[in-house]
Amino acid sequence: MSDHTTMPELYLEDLEIGQRFTSPSHVMELDEIKEFAGRYDPQFFHLDEELARDSLFGRLAASGWHTAATTMRLLVQSLPLAGGLIGAGAEISWPRATWPGDRIHVESEITAITLSRSQPKRGFVTVRSETINQSGEIVQVFTPKIVGWRRA
Repeated sequence: MSDHTTMPELYLEDLEIGQRFTSPSHVMELDEIKEFAGRYDPQFFHLDEELARDSLFGRLAASGWHTAATTMRLLVQSLPLAGGLIGAGAEISWPRATWPGDRIHVESEITAITLSRSQPKRGFVTVRSETINQSGEIVQVFTPKIVGWRRA
């Protein structure tokens, strides 16, 4: 499922600091959480509701990496940079857990645009992306530096 054809591609010249983007939402279903954890983060607090009660979380929680992967998909759907979203580094934090049934979306803001000195056709776009649940709580803060392209 791609909205890529309906959104115009954005080049560095189209962007400005403070520009905001909002993604569609996604519900973190229990079976999806367990499937992701089973494949990529097989820890008891992501896989077993009963065992998770004795964990730091007190109940089953989604893997932070599942939240990050879902955030990436939502960014692709909402931040149509020309050439795609190619990362050149990032910071990530999870201020609170994502739970089964949470409806998350991503609100992003461009915080910096830097032109490359050595590659005049490109630069870097720094984006602060907050993944937010249905209660307005931030479950992840992701600040990637993304390769951006100038128009030919």
